[in-house]
Amino acid sequence: MTAAGSFTGVGRPPFDPELATLFDLIGDSAAAMTPATLPTMRAVADSNTLGPEELRRGGAVEVRALTVPGHDGAPEQEAVLLRPAGADGPLPTLYHVHGGGFVLGNRFLGLDDVLDWVTEVGLAVVSVEYRLAPDHPHPVPVEDCYRGLVWAVDQAGALGLDPDRLVVLGKSAGGGLCAALALLARDRGGPAIAGQMLLSPMLDDRAAHPSSTMLDGEGVWDRTANATGWRALLGDAVGGPDVPAGAAPARADDLAGLPPAFIDVGSVETFRDEDVDYAARLWRAGGAAELHVWPGAYHGFDGFMPAAGLSRAARAARLAWLRRLLDA
Repeated sequence: MTAAGSFTGVGRPPFDPELATLFDLIGDSAAAMTPATLPTMRAVADSNTLGPEELRRGGAVEVRALTVPGHDGAPEQEAVLLRPAGADGPLPTLYHVHGGGFVLGNRFLGLDDVLDWVTEVGLAVVSVEYRLAPDHPHPVPVEDCYRGLVWAVDQAGALGLDPDRLVVLGKSAGGGLCAALALLARDRGGPAIAGQMLLSPMLDDRAAHPSSTMLDGEGVWDRTANATGWRALLGDAVGGPDVPAGAAPARADDLAGLPPAFIDVGSVETFRDEDVDYAARLWRAGGAAELHVWPGAYHGFDGFMPAAGLSRAARAARLAWLRRLLDA
């Protein structure tokens, strides 16, 4: 390592050939997140989500709009509830937090990852919106999500949710926020979380691992994009000594007493090493964690290329873990 956040001799594993066909279609544009491109990327993200009618799956899924009280007296935040149509009784629940590098996305982003499970498993999904950086830096995003979590548990009876079978789930920044929710719930004596599904979670602002810098203008979510997201959230504090675990869960000194975790990540993505390290630290703290590193996969591979073999394997592994957790 020659300077903070830079490494010498860092190699990049090869992309999976099937997944790499994405780059023939879009080039390296998926890595190009900067403050200048943020408005365009926000518009693209908002336009590439499933709307309420698509979520209904021809009537198989009940879709209900919700409003959640904002953190610290802020305006209400929008959310959406998905349930199997006609289902009775309290259902196991996924509390879903969308990704988007803390700077883009809405409550619908990423729901295609979990929509099949609503009917296959018979569960409910509560997907929340939170105010985005840089207009709303830390602690606003995580506190919005925590307020939504507390509200969902408080309203479990009215919404048909089973608070004893509540799993937080998020991808990318959403995964980092879910890891932070687990820490906050533990430390504040908040809602009991049965499990945390962290998909390529964004956990560490320090760019302290080799994988943090191995992608430069290639792949999906390279080091420039990562720096853009973290700086939007933390401003000048990014990488410094005073960043709390509620913003960057890798900063937590103690990972004991957290709910079982499922963590998966690609071998060719910026978050690889921080995610592997987080799983190892959970184990060393006496916790339960299942870790998958998908060879040749880039960030968000299963969303970009859902029919690819690795994408299908990843979704199967996630569902298997979720079934075991809920059965237990």
